[in-house]
Amino acid sequence: MIRVSILYPPSEKFDQDYYINTHMKMVADRVGDALIKFEVDKGLSGAAPGSPAPYAAVGHLYFNSVEEFAQAFGQHAGEIMADVPNFTDAQGQIQISEIVAG
Repeated sequence: MIRVSILYPPSEKFDQDYYINTHMKMVADRVGDALIKFEVDKGLSGAAPGSPAPYAAVGHLYFNSVEEFAQAFGQHAGEIMADVPNFTDAQGQIQISEIVAG
């Protein structure tokens, strides 16, 4: 199984409600059954309690393989990416990871 994580640094604009209830649901709808599940983390703090969180939010998408992700996401990438300015002005960083324990 793989996890696609999109890490959003703090910015002047990040609409958590839109990200969770509109954007991520749209992503789930577009990629369909290839998506096993999705999760969203809201940053609370850094390593020291009370310090600023390094990320405002992190979205996680779970797929069986990189190939399934690429096939499901690729055909909708333009529409999905065009929606990003509706919830943030931050540039998200993407990491694809293989889940090896857990």
